[in-house]
Amino acid sequence: MQYARLGETGLIVSRLALGSMTFGAGAGIFASVAKVDQKSANDLVARAIDGGVNFFNSADVYAGGESERILGKAIGPKRHGTVIATKVGNRMGDAVIESGLSRRHVLGAADASLERLGTDYIDVYLVHKVDPLTPMEETIEALERLVRDGKVRYVGFSNWQAWQAAKAVGIQKARGFSPFRAAEMYYSLVGRDLEHDVVPFCADAGIGVMVWSPLAGGFLSGKYTREKPKGESGDRLGGFDFLPYDRQRGYDLVAILRTIGEKRGATPAQVSLAWLLTRPTVSSILIGASSAAQLADNVAAVDVKLTPEDLAALDAATKPTQPYPNWFTDRVADGKAHAALGIKLAVPPIR
Repeated sequence: MQYARLGETGLIVSRLALGSMTFGAGAGIFASVAKVDQKSANDLVARAIDGGVNFFNSADVYAGGESERILGKAIGPKRHGTVIATKVGNRMGDAVIESGLSRRHVLGAADASLERLGTDYIDVYLVHKVDPLTPMEETIEALERLVRDGKVRYVGFSNWQAWQAAKAVGIQKARGFSPFRAAEMYYSLVGRDLEHDVVPFCADAGIGVMVWSPLAGGFLSGKYTREKPKGESGDRLGGFDFLPYDRQRGYDLVAILRTIGEKRGATPAQVSLAWLLTRPTVSSILIGASSAAQLADNVAAVDVKLTPEDLAALDAATKPTQPYPNWFTDRVADGKAHAALGIKLAVPPIR
């Protein structure tokens, strides 16, 4: 296993973390994902720990809270050697106030997560989404209260835009609060939008990225092709078709993953994970397994060594289009000054 610090902290986490979205019984879009019972979860967590994984991730909304309960029981007495992250913000009840990032909901949800997880503290507590109905200052104050009360060790965000997180960090630093140190974000070979603004911001702010859905909901496992768009055994993607990406371009990518994998003795999933392990600011990648075989396959990705040629091929096949003003900044960079410092520009500047 490989390890890294979680952003600019002293917390050392495994670069592959076990996510628990598959734990429990799901409904709606999660029905095809959540299917791991307590016995199976015990086995997966034990195998993960034996494989060097010390980082486990959940959210209060997964299986209506049951995911946290199952994860807590599975970790059990090994809690002292593990790092647990969970999230708050989604609806947890029928009452209108049982959702969002208000002080009331954040503080109450944290206590509920602690009870379900069977622990006295949460290592990494993340706001799960943006709440446009609550002032950011209120949310930040609630998070700081949890840190000062000893219920939370580190705070972070998930699914926020870079400017929102930057605003929050500015407020935190101005008030002497604990700043965000983790960002749980979607990132994959078919979803590289993060590179435009969030990745540079996280690198500058000392925030470690925790990647969710690194295989794009299973698409990058290699099971899905133009010839078999529903895979080998049913259509999981049809039940969790949540991520937007160019499916036709994705099929071309899967072919490249297979070619690279054959040369490296690796599966397409392992190649996809190995690529993410090379990305700047990525502290840990969240893998969601429903079987021991799937877990073993994913964990083995840490042993896959991609060559510069492999990385160039993957980059060329997936490079996202630069949005404005990013492309403008690149095009007007001072070529002479950069050359004098030995810094290679991303694109040739205009003359």
